[in-house]
Amino acid sequence: MMSTALVFPGQGSQYVGMGFAFSEHNERANAIFAMAREACGRELLDAMFLGPEETLKKTDFTQPAILTVSAAIYEAIKDSVKPAFFAGHSLGEYSALCCAGAMDFKTAVEMVKLRGSLMQEASGKAASGMAAVLGLDVENIRLLCEKVKPAGLMSLANINCPGQIVVSGDSAAIDAGEAAAKELGAKRYIKLAVAGAFHSQFMQSAADGMEQSMAVFKMKDTAVPVISNVTAQAVTSAEEIKKLLVRQIVSPVRWIESVEYMKAQGVDTFIECGPGAVLSGLIKKIDKNLKTINIEKPEDLVKLQGI
Repeated sequence: MMSTALVFPGQGSQYVGMGFAFSEHNERANAIFAMAREACGRELLDAMFLGPEETLKKTDFTQPAILTVSAAIYEAIKDSVKPAFFAGHSLGEYSALCCAGAMDFKTAVEMVKLRGSLMQEASGKAASGMAAVLGLDVENIRLLCEKVKPAGLMSLANINCPGQIVVSGDSAAIDAGEAAAKELGAKRYIKLAVAGAFHSQFMQSAADGMEQSMAVFKMKDTAVPVISNVTAQAVTSAEEIKKLLVRQIVSPVRWIESVEYMKAQGVDTFIECGPGAVLSGLIKKIDKNLKTINIEKPEDLVKLQGI
């Protein structure tokens, strides 16, 4: 008997046209798109289905757009899957929580809209950014952060898979990181086109704003556990989830440990709900023996037969 987990992608997986086929061919999915239109306006659906890409790339569009597509796909498949866990990468944790029943879709949209605007605002307070480092392990990345200290602050942001770790920091540290990473043996150092240093202390004002607003969001305990990005452990308590979502804004995404935790609990199949197949690729790099299935178009539904 296969044990499955449902996983949900984060920012960067978006593309123009995502979710359109589900909105056309699946009534349950279309109901989610209708709710998104009601909550965010027609502009959100236009950006998702028609573009332009520049509009969809704006954080205040990207975050609710990816949540919407992920939730719509889950609606289309939920009768076919009985997951042991839900998990999401960064923004995807909100999709996971919504689909696990921690909050309704309208609340999830309100939360990610607020999160996106707070993160955008925090990004404007200091010149900061992110870079993906390929070919170094966690210990060497910690060394890298030490090496660039004279230039500025740098910290781990996304621990994605072996040999792929994203760092956040002020712009001077990110610039200095390129030569320092090569010295440590990095294969590549790629500066990311993002608004700021996400998942780091540079987002503290966003975390504070989220904490102040948490009381207004109605959440409930989940029946199926969700893996927290902050702890890489299972959580079901609504109160605990709220605290962890605040910490998530300033903490690294512990994706390798999250996948390893689920594997240790017996999960051998991961179903990715949402645009693209980024998480499927990361999971395969963590353990090539794990089975991954990505569902982003109605024709992908046949992949669920026999699960």
